[in-house]
Amino acid sequence: MTSSVTHFEIYGEEPAKLAEFYKTLLGWQIEKALGVDYWRIDTGAAVSKAIGGGLLVRPIPGPRSWVHYVHVESLDQTIERIVELGGGVVRPKSAVPKAAWYAVVTDPEGNIFAIWQADPLAMPLPEPEV
Repeated sequence: MTSSVTHFEIYGEEPAKLAEFYKTLLGWQIEKALGVDYWRIDTGAAVSKAIGGGLLVRPIPGPRSWVHYVHVESLDQTIERIVELGGGVVRPKSAVPKAAWYAVVTDPEGNIFAIWQADPLAMPLPEPEV
C-alpha cells in the first residue's frame, strides 16, 4: 500500500481565532468538534481531490507550520525505520481515542511530519499511579 497523505493539522495558541482567520481567508468550512478542543476543517474535499484537516491547541513547542499526516501500515515499524534512517521522534506514539495512533517525527534534516495508523480500538494508556 502506498503511504498517502491523510490530513493536515494547524496548531495555535488560540485555535478559535485561528479558525476564523482561515474561514475568512480561504472560505473553508471549520466547525468545532463536540466534546473536544478540535476544529474540523473542510477544504472542499467533497467537490475536489482536496484533503481535509483540523485545528487545535499547539501540543508541542513547534513547529510553526502545518503538519501533514501520512498513513502507514504499522506506526511502530515506521518509527523504528525513521530512527534507523537518521530521523527523529518529536512526539512519541499517542492515541486519538477510537480512531488511530500517531506520532510526530522528523526527517534527517529536521523537517517535521506525522505518521498515522488507523485503529478503531486505539486508546491512551492509563496514567501510572503515584
